[in-house]
Amino acid sequence: MIKPWIFEFTYAINRPEEEIHPEDITAEFDRNMKIWESVEAYDYEGIFFSEHHFHHAYSPSPNLFVAALAQRTKRIRLGVMGVVAPFYLPWRIYEEMAMLDHLTHGRLEIGCANGVPQELERIGYDPEEARARFNEALDILDAALDNPVITYHGAYWNVDNLNLLPGMLQQPAPPKWTTIVSKGSAKKSAGRGSKICTSFQSVALITEIFDVFRDEADRLGVDLGADYIGLRRHVAVDRDGSVAREASDAARAHTASMLKADARVGEKEEVELLDAPKAGSSFSVHEDEFIAGTPSQVAEQIIEQCRATGSGNFLAMLGRGSGADRQAAISLYGEEVVPELRKAEGG
Repeated sequence: MIKPWIFEFTYAINRPEEEIHPEDITAEFDRNMKIWESVEAYDYEGIFFSEHHFHHAYSPSPNLFVAALAQRTKRIRLGVMGVVAPFYLPWRIYEEMAMLDHLTHGRLEIGCANGVPQELERIGYDPEEARARFNEALDILDAALDNPVITYHGAYWNVDNLNLLPGMLQQPAPPKWTTIVSKGSAKKSAGRGSKICTSFQSVALITEIFDVFRDEADRLGVDLGADYIGLRRHVAVDRDGSVAREASDAARAHTASMLKADARVGEKEEVELLDAPKAGSSFSVHEDEFIAGTPSQVAEQIIEQCRATGSGNFLAMLGRGSGADRQAAISLYGEEVVPELRKAEGG
């Protein structure tokens, strides 16, 4: 079985800034909430939200989406892929996650990410400091998930017998995820027992990264199978395949425009480094990132990529905006693609 998730970027309104009024953003949030609420009608596993700052998206505090949607849904799982840990006090990450675990009645997934370089640079974090803060935050989060009375001494955080409340509802603690683009991060994630998710790169390169995760799990003697691995892709689906492919081409152009300032994106694929920004050295956006076609064609492509990479989770970015076309895509995907993923063998 391949667990089908929706991944939400929460794109900013696609108009010049001077033409966007506060009430337009309120309406955009309201329309999105109705779309996300409708996901419950299908057999989606859940929704992951993204966190972004300063450009392109309306999701600087996506935990608020989780809290709001928790009150409108009862079944789907909810999380952020991922909380940009360098932006936070580490104990607040745990405290907010614990509150959300209760507000969702135990439907929370915990995801963390190092963040986008240009966003981190806007507040003065160079790559080395961002990575160091990220690692310390993960150490503290892991310790708190094991025992919410923590003592920790590092370069940035020093605490003794810090009592964190409330405790998690889910026991054992909610699943934790890490977004990765490198072999080094895959290996570290296996050591933490964290699920992993990646995107952008080719199936071949992602398979190499995931193999490192699996190999490290084997070395440690822990069972981290397909359910610990997620693949995220842009998906365009329509009963008319040509319409879907046109939408996919537009998504590809938009993605290229958004990522042109990301120092990690280059002309070639390499994965030897950690997820740190260095121009042209970490990843490129491969054509495998974009899946398009009729429902049966989309299901076939997703299953093929998941089988090749050993992924038991698939996160679909289904278009942008909050209009009728977006709702139609989520409904069509939910009706005709999700059942095929659910019954697929060999994630």
